Amino acid sequence: MQRDIIKIDEEKCTGCGVCVPNCHEGALQVIDGKVRLVSELMCDGLGACIGHCPEDAITIEKREAEPYDEIAVISEMVKKGPNTVIAHLRHLKDHHEYGYLEEGTTWLELNGSGLSFDVAEVLEAVSGRRGPAGATPVDTQNLNNNGQEENGQQHQAEHRHRYGQQPGQHHGQGQQSQNGQQHGHGHGQHHHGGGCPGSAERMITPAPAFTTVTEAAVTPSQLTHWPVQMHLVNPNSPAYRGADLLLAADCVAFSMGSFHDRFLKGKALAIACPKLDHGTETYVDKLTVMIDTAKVNTITVLMMEVPCCGGLLQMVRAALARASRKVPVKAAIVSIEGKILQEEWI
Repeated sequence: MQRDIIKIDEEKCTGCGVCVPNCHEGALQVIDGKVRLVSELMCDGLGACIGHCPEDAITIEKREAEPYDEIAVISEMVKKGPNTVIAHLRHLKDHHEYGYLEEGTTWLELNGSGLSFDVAEVLEAVSGRRGPAGATPVDTQNLNNNGQEENGQQHQAEHRHRYGQQPGQHHGQGQQSQNGQQHGHGHGQHHHGGGCPGSAERMITPAPAFTTVTEAAVTPSQLTHWPVQMHLVNPNSPAYRGADLLLAADCVAFSMGSFHDRFLKGKALAIACPKLDHGTETYVDKLTVMIDTAKVNTITVLMMEVPCCGGLLQMVRAALARASRKVPVKAAIVSIEGKILQEEWI
């Protein structure tokens, strides 16, 4: 598939870092005096960082992208030195990409004798026990992703041991950055690698069942991950792997009081507005990745009764036409009053 990836001209880059907080995915960091793309996997190609570069050092290149290959990425990244490698591995860990993290660290261990730096020191820095000057502190977090890890709790425990996490540690528990600011407030809010904290990927545990009459007055959320807007979601996120995908129009949740219980519960969410969103061709690309790479199980398209909402279903059909897999698709139409007007598998 065609992917848009940012490209940094290191001769123009002054390392000012103005672009870093404007990278929605947290894929940019200032390392050794230059801005580096520490994870192609997380680059959404939207170019939010471009307009913030005073030196015009950032451009977007479109190329036919092979399926993500951590071995190829890490083998190139080692040429930029240990701090870039550390930032890359931490970025994978922060985004729950433990399979890729394992591939990268294993490659380092197997090829360590030919590298210009000490692999053991790099892995210790990634684990959070220590780190070289110039690398930002690692955030430890709970690796229990509600059963979404492929190899279950035993695999999670192995990763905790190897990469320095402790059971019960979560995002935002008083972790200090280098500038002394504290990220997070005990609710899983976490600043990933300098990216926009509002767009940082996170997993959410749905609220438990009601236990008192007072609690019953509040409907609990069934949202299991963040972000959910199609421009911001990473189609390779663990949230979508093998999941039942709910692609909902932006307005649906506001008109339908039973949205969480009737449609969202047990599904991975993505939202979009086919009328107002720009660059929706990117949505088709992401849906194709969700079908072929994340291997979503089913897709439910939840639309308002207004004609423009039909664009959501058109996107799904376009993605299915490109994808090598076929998945069942359900289309549902909601009235402005929040009633289900139509619901059928297509």
